[in-house]
This record gives sequence, C-alpha cells and structure tokens, in this order.
Amino acid sequence: MDNEQSLHAAIIMDGNGRWAKARGLPRPMGHRAGIEAVRRTIQAAPGLGITHLTLYSFSSENWRRPVSEIGELMRLLRFYLRSELAGLHKERVRVRIIGDRKKLPPDIVELIDHAEDLTQDNRKLTLTLALNYGGRQEITSAARALAKAVERGQLQADAIDEHLFQSFLSTGGMPDPDLVIRTSGEQRISNFLLWQSAYAEYVFLDVLWPDFSGEHLAQALDEFRRRDRRYGATASKG
Repeated sequence: MDNEQSLHAAIIMDGNGRWAKARGLPRPMGHRAGIEAVRRTIQAAPGLGITHLTLYSFSSENWRRPVSEIGELMRLLRFYLRSELAGLHKERVRVRIIGDRKKLPPDIVELIDHAEDLTQDNRKLTLTLALNYGGRQEITSAARALAKAVERGQLQADAIDEHLFQSFLSTGGMPDPDLVIRTSGEQRISNFLLWQSAYAEYVFLDVLWPDFSGEHLAQALDEFRRRDRRYGATASKG
C-alpha cells in the first residue's frame, strides 16, 4: 500500500512487567509476550492506513533498571532484529532506528545498520524503533549540532527556524506523528517525541502492551478520526 497521504502512529508500549506480575511470571516473560504484540501491530498497521509506525522500545532512562532486566531486553532486541528482518523486508517494511547508539552493544549496532541498509527502499510501512531514546536528549543534541555549525561558520544563527531545527533531529525527513498511543492506562508521555508531538492527538488505552492487538489499534484510530484537529486554530463553523 503506497499512500500519497501519510498517517504516522507512535506507540508507548507500556505494561509488560505488570502483565507478567499479574500471571505470577518473571518480568522477562512480559517482555517476550510484548514481542508478539509488536508483530500483531506491524501486521495490522498498513491495512488501517498507517504508513509510519514508531515504537518506543527502550528509553534512555531504562538503563536504570536492574542489570539482569537490561540484559534480557538486549537479548530480545538481538533476537527480534535477527528473526524478523527477512519477514519485514519481504513485506516491504522499512526499518529505521532513532536514539543514541553509542551506548548500545556493538553487535546490536551492526544489526541495526544492516536492517536499515537492507530495507531502505521499502515503502509499504516505515517502522521506527526508538532505542536508547529520550526526547529531551534528542533536542539537546540537535541544539548542540546547530551551535557547532554556527561556530564553524557553516550556518548563520539567523537562519535557524523550526524547519531547520527539525532536520537536525533524529527523525529528520519523517512526518510528525498524527497519533500517539499509550497502553496500560498510564497517562503521560515519558520523554517521547517531545518536539514532534506538538500537535499529535493522544489516546490512552487501559490495556497492557502484551495484550495489545490489531483491534486495539483500530479502536485508537477510530477515536483519532473522530477528533477535530485544529492545530491551534478555532473550530470551523458550518
């Protein structure tokens, strides 16, 4: 499906730990069940008109979790990139990664580079995984890069506007999210796509991420499409 008009949905995948706890299982089992929800979501997205799907996979704050849990998350990330890539490529899904890669294990960075290179020409769906990502850190890095460009004489300070600033973000070239979904019933944005979500619609679902399905995604989109997006303007008359 090659849509002329993009629809970008971003998801804060929350509730893996609570899902496991409710079943008397260790937390890693919740993360593993979350992988199945990722598969279901990617499969359902194109049929619902979504052209860009961004998943908050590992935040820059997640390094504060127990070492054993971080190790399990990295193991699952390796597994996902190795086991799913061929299928994603066959389905014409482009894979992109945003976030600071410097702290990620070198073998994972190699897997990321390979996934991006292999799928760069795919157009059915752009799947963006936010890894070691934080919105404030992203904005700070963009500001630092712009300051260095001005310092080197490559850029005039007066030339900096919103469009130029946005091009220095890790999402440069991507449309801003139209819809941000958070699962598990929590109602906060947790440092996710702070700049990009300035005019996004938010839908908070009381479902734990491992239970998330295509039906839940369709429910969120139905809610989104019922809203009047004004972008700061007054409501239209008539």
